Amino acid sequence: MRTPINHCSPTLALLFSATFWGVLWYPLRLLEQHGLGGMWLTVVVYAAAFVVAAPFVRGFAGIRAYWPQYLLLMLAAGWANFAFILAMLEGSVMRVLLLFYLSPVWALLLAHWLLREAITAKIAGLMLVAMCGALLMLWNPQFSHPWPQSRADWLALSAGAAFALGNVMIRRLHDQPLLLKTAVSWIGCLLVAGTALLVQQQQLPDITLLILAAAVALGIAGFMLSTIALQYGVTHMPVQRSAVILLFELVAGAVSSMWLAGELLEYRDYAGGFMIIMAAYFVSVWNSDEKSG
Repeated sequence: MRTPINHCSPTLALLFSATFWGVLWYPLRLLEQHGLGGMWLTVVVYAAAFVVAAPFVRGFAGIRAYWPQYLLLMLAAGWANFAFILAMLEGSVMRVLLLFYLSPVWALLLAHWLLREAITAKIAGLMLVAMCGALLMLWNPQFSHPWPQSRADWLALSAGAAFALGNVMIRRLHDQPLLLKTAVSWIGCLLVAGTALLVQQQQLPDITLLILAAAVALGIAGFMLSTIALQYGVTHMPVQRSAVILLFELVAGAVSSMWLAGELLEYRDYAGGFMIIMAAYFVSVWNSDEKSG
């Protein structure tokens, strides 16, 4: 007999994950203000998550047979998370989240090219709506062109595309251990951030042990647990429902950015963001229905 907790647990898990990613910008900016910049911050939080989870990971030996897919997953996930963190530190919270939410469109295109999955006319129409929403948000009246207006815009867009590529690789590795794929993703984050630190020759940050401990706690209680919660929720719930619940990330981001940072979007951003959200939701729902049909 199913109890209320059986029904609530996946929902609560997804709400926790969505809320975490929606308000993540705030602890990231607090840590940056105390001397831990985005690159070093990425290294610390993902190193903490990996060290705690590594003893429970099984199947590392199996990576050899699928090394091209795992390499792509590692690099894509590494850039997605690294670029997302930098974008959150540099740009408008809601603008970053909305541009990142083009990832379902990129995922469908990549799945079509790499997995040979068909794109129906209905899905293609939704992709067009999402792209029009992005163009509306990116339109610069001063220059009359729909290009990203800042480095944060570029980071958010590229993070969404890399996130989509990582998801496609996860689907190609569907029979591989879930925790192994997660661990490989975290290794990718460390690799990308570490490479950026070497290229820019950044020195060790001058921070206190308290700030370092706070970053480690964020990596374990935030990044690691939110990833596990997301995987648990998506695994135990139909895609249609999980897609709706995960949109709560935008609500959390909007409320927290207005309340804590006083950030406001322009009307053009609201209109373009609404088009992206609706297209992302229906792409998830309709694509899932067609696969199950």
